[in-house]
Amino acid sequence: MVAVKQPVNRNTGGARSAVFTPVDNRARVETVVRRLGDAIELGLLADGEQLPGESELAGQLGVSTVTLREALMALRQQGLVTTRRGRGGGSFVSLPAIPGEERLKVRLAGWSTEELRDLGDHWAAVSGAAARLAAQRTEPDDLHQLRRTLEQFEQAEDAAARSRVYGRFHVELAAAAQSARLTRGQVALQTEVGALLCLVLGDDAYRQEVADRHRAVISAVQDGADDTARALAERCVQASTARLITLRLTL
Repeated sequence: MVAVKQPVNRNTGGARSAVFTPVDNRARVETVVRRLGDAIELGLLADGEQLPGESELAGQLGVSTVTLREALMALRQQGLVTTRRGRGGGSFVSLPAIPGEERLKVRLAGWSTEELRDLGDHWAAVSGAAARLAAQRTEPDDLHQLRRTLEQFEQAEDAAARSRVYGRFHVELAAAAQSARLTRGQVALQTEVGALLCLVLGDDAYRQEVADRHRAVISAVQDGADDTARALAERCVQASTARLITLRLTL
């Protein structure tokens, strides 16, 4: 049954906007570092992009300028942010390179098949819920970002770029659900699993399969078919998780 779409709140939503919402009041420096670091590694903040000024960014995140400065220092040490002094200066995003294949295989080997399956279950639940809500709440004209992300995925030539855009699609899907919590949860999930997808997305045939699945999710969301959108999003995630588990068993 096709669900009746709910009115869109245009003051919310958007994967980027979820990055700059207040962190938990009990949060320390590590929480700010994780929030901004996750967004940078996923590509939600573009390489070379200038971050808001310290006072503005601290206000957006709901932390003190002292906490923000400590977080920016930690991000600089991780190579995720660079700081320029003088006129035109500020803090700028520095997009990290995706780890090499051997390093990724070592990282994958650190997961048991049970842990990967559990991660996949969590990921499928989040993506499925996001797709269902997006189908209920999103109007067709609000799907431009998802379509652009799909186009970028289809055009991506290497596995590193594909994995980054793949993860961004699922984050944008959560943003289309107009849920800041689901969006932040999806960002956190992608930092766990995103880079590992480099190991399976080098296959052009699988890249096309993923693109077809993503296109089907968009169509279901556009049609307001919430149960279909949920099932399609879950199957997409389950297929990727299955490939990672199969590869893990060979290591």
